[in-house]
Amino acid sequence: MFSGLYTLDELKQSIAADPQRWRPLVFTNGCFDLLHAGHVRYLQAARSLGQALVVGLNSDRSVQAIKPQAEGLPSRPIVPEQQRAEVLAALRSVDGVIIFAETTASQLIATLQPEIYAKGGDYQLETLPEAAIVQAYGGRVELIRIEVPSSTSAIVKRILAAQDD
Repeated sequence: MFSGLYTLDELKQSIAADPQRWRPLVFTNGCFDLLHAGHVRYLQAARSLGQALVVGLNSDRSVQAIKPQAEGLPSRPIVPEQQRAEVLAALRSVDGVIIFAETTASQLIATLQPEIYAKGGDYQLETLPEAAIVQAYGGRVELIRIEVPSSTSAIVKRILAAQDD
């Protein structure tokens, strides 16, 4: 095991034991399959919104549920959850990582009640399933502008296209 990966109980205990380290808490979530500059800048921007940043990482099973296999592409995730979590936890902007099996982070958000829930600017408040939960307890949702448009699918397509050349 490596530093920075938490279970929900461990994270709740750590926050309760040292709220000054964690609050105001920023929470974001995603697959973070092939980490790229867009992810790094997004996480840095999210971290700047509060005292600490926790990343909810979709488990392998939940990635498979929300990212169906596209024709001609390998199934997702490409990188296993433990490796994705380790890479995220090693980033300076990330204070904690928690792997979750559900298709949304609603349960984690309801339990942790971060002051700020951050998502990329490609999302809309109206279509974010977690937004209503955050707003119900008085938290705020921040949509962060995408500085480096990129995606794991686009990267994989470029790699596969290079193989054909």
